[in-house]
Order: sequence, then structure tokens, then C-alpha cells
Amino acid sequence: MSPIAFALVLTGVLLNACAQLLLKAGTNVVGHFEFHLDNVIPIGMKIAFQPYILGGMACYAISLVVWIMALSRVPVSVAYPMLSIGYVVNAVIAYYWFGEPLAMQKMLGIGFIVVGVVLVAKS
Repeated sequence: MSPIAFALVLTGVLLNACAQLLLKAGTNVVGHFEFHLDNVIPIGMKIAFQPYILGGMACYAISLVVWIMALSRVPVSVAYPMLSIGYVVNAVIAYYWFGEPLAMQKMLGIGFIVVGVVLVAKS
């Protein structure tokens, strides 16, 4: 994989991970909700104007363009498994940002993901 192709794949993955984290931050601000006919508009407006959610949606939009550029250079059988890097990034950042647990079992799983991504990248 060329350095440009790798940079595109990694950028797409990191933007996707960032989108997830921003969406989670936005839902933390909005709070738990249920969609019912009587609250679709109030909740929809709350979500539509929540800055973290807007940021997450922007990251998704940019990541889509970057991902398409990456797929034009890298086989999907190599690029798609790289999305697993996003899980590693999200688990670590969620630990620090949201206080989500990062138990030993999860750390072991992350280790397997890293090994798998390295093996796929070298294939």
C-alpha cells in the first residue's frame, strides 16, 4: 500500500471514529429519548441543532469522500478491515472522554484487533 493510499485509509477511519465520538457526545447532551409521534419534532430539533451531532455528521460526510478516494487506490479486502482501527481509537478515547470502562478483556480484544489489522495490511 502506498503512503498516500495508507494516509487516505487512515484519515477515513479516524474521521469515522471521530464522527462516532461526536455523536455520542451529542447524545449525552440531548439525553435519553424515545421517538413518539408527539415528540418527533421537539427531539428532532434538539438533535438537528446539537453542535456535537452536527460535527459528527460533518465528519461522516468528509470521511465518505476520503473513503471513496481510498477505495479507488486500495482493494476493499484490505481497506475494509482497517476500519477496525476505529474501534481501538474509540475504545481508548471513550475511556478518557466519557469514562467508559476499559477492562482487561477489552484490552485483550483490542490487542487481537491490532494484530489482525497489521496482518491484513501486510498481505
